[in-house]
Amino acid sequence: MRLLVVGRLSGQLSSAVKLAMSAGAKVAHVETCEAATYALRAGQGADLLMVDYDLDIAGLIAANEAERIRVPVVACGVGADPKRAADAIRAGAKEFIPLPPDAELIAAVLAAVSDDDRPMIARDPAMQAVIALADQVSASEASILITGESGVGKEVMARHVHVKSRRAQRPFISVNCAAIPENLLESELFGHEKGAFTGAVARRIGKFEEASGGTLLLDEISEMDGRLQAKLLRALQEREIDRVGGGKPVKVDIRVIATSNRDLAQAAKDGTFREDLLYRLNVVNLRLPPLRERPGDILALAEHFGRKYAAANGMPERPLSSLARQRLLSHRWPGNVRELENAMHRAVLLSSSAEIEEFAIRLPDGAPMPASPAAETARAASIAAEAVTRGLVGQTVAAVEQQLIIDTLSHCLGNRTHAANILGISIRTLRNKLKEYSDAGISVPPPQQGAANAA
Repeated sequence: MRLLVVGRLSGQLSSAVKLAMSAGAKVAHVETCEAATYALRAGQGADLLMVDYDLDIAGLIAANEAERIRVPVVACGVGADPKRAADAIRAGAKEFIPLPPDAELIAAVLAAVSDDDRPMIARDPAMQAVIALADQVSASEASILITGESGVGKEVMARHVHVKSRRAQRPFISVNCAAIPENLLESELFGHEKGAFTGAVARRIGKFEEASGGTLLLDEISEMDGRLQAKLLRALQEREIDRVGGGKPVKVDIRVIATSNRDLAQAAKDGTFREDLLYRLNVVNLRLPPLRERPGDILALAEHFGRKYAAANGMPERPLSSLARQRLLSHRWPGNVRELENAMHRAVLLSSSAEIEEFAIRLPDGAPMPASPAAETARAASIAAEAVTRGLVGQTVAAVEQQLIIDTLSHCLGNRTHAANILGISIRTLRNKLKEYSDAGISVPPPQQGAANAA
């Protein structure tokens, strides 16, 4: 993760920087808010800003927003003045870190705000096969297209490929093509020169240049309009881009990974996606199966999310009950891993016993998650079997045997032959048992009129 620290490096802030570096962050530093915006505009890039709360945090966020630079901010300060900390949060900071810093708090805040804690978890053979292919091609420079339904973990896979690549120590930059308006996406990707359009108050380095040397993820690329697709194709072919309003091309060194939840081959046939761009992107295709096709991953992911959200909410880790496991396995998960993560977050908050109970596994609207008919039948059978077992406890074997024989004979309308067949004993043994019961004064069902009987 790339951390940009904003403020004068006094002793306590310097200690926080060292702790952040020990937690794996790559740290850069500027002293003023203006310098921070300039650095981000110039393509230095950051995943998180750590800002001294003596500075104008609201002004910094506003200046970044004006140039469509969106980087989360955490405030920090000596003394932990409650009012100033609250003011920083109201100004737009996501968290507050008191100084002197605590190592665990620094690590927790970095993980929570940057959301880097998304490991690749795969136990199902279907998913393990995809990961094996990803590992095989990661070291190459080939463009990769990752496809699959929404929520299957396409960005997690893209990060996995980056970490396994030769570019792992360089930036990983993600752009959500569906979330940025069409008229702004070109500037976001390729940057712009000062005065290129109204509001372009200074040169802005785009994501292609910011990712140079590393990996650029184009998330949901199917949402990109045709004109921009043509410019992207040229950038991939020539390894150079043109800033909006620029006079000369700029060389870039990037590896592109794209994702889509749509069928791009069909989109190319329909004329909404360039076929030549598809060929350029789809050198290797990694299709991520939906969660319903990789049931072996459901419980492993659920346990991971259970641990994650227990830690995030300061709660003890709790295992899933057997009924909760059945409920998770029976659901079809139309929202895939993202839906499962949200369900486990709710379950961690709703459970109050030593285990995560079945009732805590709920749908987004708060309704209980319905089980499949097969699961309900199995559950009913399990409950019935448990009830029968409880009813037998405390009785002798002879008493249980007697009750079984009498009940079976009643079921067969007194037919001794049928009862013996069901019980799996000989007719002679059955007759001996019935005589024994009669001699003891126990009522034995007689053959009903019209029923065939072996006397």
